[in-house]
Amino acid sequence: MQDIYCPLSLTGVAASLSAALGIAPPKSAAPSLSALCDLVCDKVDRILMYNPDAIALWLFEKYTPFFLPVLRHTQLMLPLQTVMPSVTPVCFATMYTGALPEIHGIQKYEKPVVQTDTVFDALLRAGKNPCIVSTGKDSMSLIFRERDMDYFILDSPDEANAKAAELIAEDQYDLIAVYNGNFDSTMHKFGPESEASLLALQHNTAAFETLAQHVLTHWQNHRTLIGFAPDHGCHEIDGGCGSHGLYMPEDMNIVHFYGII
Repeated sequence: MQDIYCPLSLTGVAASLSAALGIAPPKSAAPSLSALCDLVCDKVDRILMYNPDAIALWLFEKYTPFFLPVLRHTQLMLPLQTVMPSVTPVCFATMYTGALPEIHGIQKYEKPVVQTDTVFDALLRAGKNPCIVSTGKDSMSLIFRERDMDYFILDSPDEANAKAAELIAEDQYDLIAVYNGNFDSTMHKFGPESEASLLALQHNTAAFETLAQHVLTHWQNHRTLIGFAPDHGCHEIDGGCGSHGLYMPEDMNIVHFYGII
């Protein structure tokens, strides 16, 4: 059976987020995604990006009921192809620069500060206020440093999500990017379809719903784009563990969900 890869690229996200806010995109960004721009239709003044790690398109296809908390708050399901190598720092650098790895410079599993223009830089130039909420020394905690913006680095995904909820209530940021790496960590140890991993997946979708509900409560005076936006997929390897990084549909095909609330 022939492998099938999603035709739309992760590179289109950065320009789409910029267009949603009515600002110029990052300087090396690929063109925006028409489906996402059509969803937004007009400008928004807030974006919440929830970034769970390693959630593949095949997981949505096989365990669709687990995603009901996401589907309740979004109107667009957008299958995308990530970039090679399909590992976290490479893929998140592409998501937020809109550039291929050979342009943004991260081409293997390493976590240098991205020097290429990002969505965060585009917001800052436009006088807007972005922030990142992440954990430990994870990729989202490190590769977008050295910008004049706020970084909230917590000890666990639950603490990161609680901080994100606080920030939504405070209503000071135009874009909040929240990273959760719990599914990825569990998947590597026990495999993508282990009981622990599927519980972590459900924890991610529930966390997204909780944050969406905070947006509904505290950002009533704003028009908001919310996104459930993973970086890459995953597959099972020998020994029942999980991995990613290969050019194969399980690793390359992901799915984003977006909603206007």
